[in-house]
Amino acid sequence: MAKISPFAPPDLPALPAIEGVRLAACAAGIRYPGRTDLLLALFQPTTTVAGVFTRSKTASAAVEWCREHLRHGMARALVVNSGNANAFTGMRGREAVKETAQAASRVADCLEADVYISSTGVIGEPLDPGKFVGRLVELADRAEPDAYQMAARAIMTTDTFPKLATRSCEIGGVTVTLNGIAKGAGMIAPDMATMLAYLFTDAAIEPAALHEVMAPLVEDSFNAITIDSDTSTSDTVLLFATGAAAARGAPRIAHGDDPRLEGFRAALFDLMRDLAHQIVKDGEGLTKFVKVTVTGAESKAAARVIAKSICNSPLVKTALAGEDPNWGRIVMAVGKAGERADRDRLAIWFGDIEVAKDGERASTYEEAKGAAYMKRPEIDIAVDVGVGEGRDTMWTCDLTKEYIAINADYRS
Repeated sequence: MAKISPFAPPDLPALPAIEGVRLAACAAGIRYPGRTDLLLALFQPTTTVAGVFTRSKTASAAVEWCREHLRHGMARALVVNSGNANAFTGMRGREAVKETAQAASRVADCLEADVYISSTGVIGEPLDPGKFVGRLVELADRAEPDAYQMAARAIMTTDTFPKLATRSCEIGGVTVTLNGIAKGAGMIAPDMATMLAYLFTDAAIEPAALHEVMAPLVEDSFNAITIDSDTSTSDTVLLFATGAAAARGAPRIAHGDDPRLEGFRAALFDLMRDLAHQIVKDGEGLTKFVKVTVTGAESKAAARVIAKSICNSPLVKTALAGEDPNWGRIVMAVGKAGERADRDRLAIWFGDIEVAKDGERASTYEEAKGAAYMKRPEIDIAVDVGVGEGRDTMWTCDLTKEYIAINADYRS
C-alpha cells in the first residue's frame, strides 16, 4: 500500500448539503474486494450541466458518452466507478456505458441522455457492468445530501486521501453554495481537464452560460498542474447546477457574461484551483509540492510551454526529490522547451534566493542556502527568460523511488 501523502489533511472538510443533490457510494467489487468503488449522484429535474474532457486521441467510452450528451445540457444522474477505466475496450466498452446509462435512467426516472458516466482505473480491460448496475437501486434508496466524503473515496484509485472543497458566493443578493470532489495522483498532465472532478452548485444557470463560465477556468486550475507528464484517457470535469437557489430568489442566469456571475466565477475558480492543488499534493510517491512561475516570455502561452518543460523534466523532478539545488537542470529545461529565451538575460530564483542572473550564477548565490531551501516541503521556483511580458504558473511535485514502485506494481 502506498504511503499516505505528507500533504494529506489531518481532517477532511465536511461539505454542506446542496439542495437538489443526493449521493451514495458502495463497494461493488469492480477490481478490489471491500473497496468503495461505485458512486451514484442524483439531481433534481431542473439541473443543468457543463463539462470539459480530455483531448486524448484514445479517450474512454464514458468520455465519448458524456461529450455526446452534454449538448442536451440537462442532468439527473452521475455514475462513477473506480478500478477499471473502460478505455480501449472497443464495442464492449460502449455497451457497458449504455447498460450503465439504462440502469441509472431507471432509478432516476429520467432519459438516458440525462445520465453522465465516468470510469477510472486500469486501461484496456473490459468493464463488466453486471458487477455494479444492480447496486444502483440500493444506492438511490439511501442517497443523502451530505455524503461527499464517501463519494470522494469512491472515485479514488492510487490516491491516498479524498479531495474535497467548498465555497459560497452571492448571485443577485442570494447566497449559493459550490462543492467539489476530485481524484488523481498519477497519469496527471491534464489536457482540457483533470483525471476526474465533479462540481456541484445550487445556482440557477442555463447550460450555455454554465459552460461559458466554467470552461475558461480550467486553463489556470486543472490544466496548470502536472505530476508525471501523462495525460489520462478519462480526464473529466463536470459542473452540475441544480437551480434550487431560484426558489430562494436567486436569478436564473442565461448568459455567461452576466455581471451578476462575477462572484460565482471567482468562487468557482478558487474551488477548482484548490482541488487541482490537492491532486498535486497527492502525487504518487511525492515529498515536495512545487510552484513554477515563468516570466519574461514572449506570451502567456510561451510561458506555459516553458513552465511545463520545467515541471515535467525527470531531471528537475529527481533533483527536487534529492533536495539538490541543481539549477543547471532548470536551464536545460528552459532551453529544450522550444520557446524564445534570452540565454544571457536568464534569471532563476528558489523562493527569494537569487540563483542565476544575466545568464550565469548570481554573484550573491551560496550553494548552502540553495540546499537548505530545497529541504522545504513546499518549493517556489521562478524563472525569467528575458524576452517579453508573458507569464504563467504551474504546479508539480518531485519524482521519487516510491513513484516507480507504485507504477511498477499498478496492475499486480
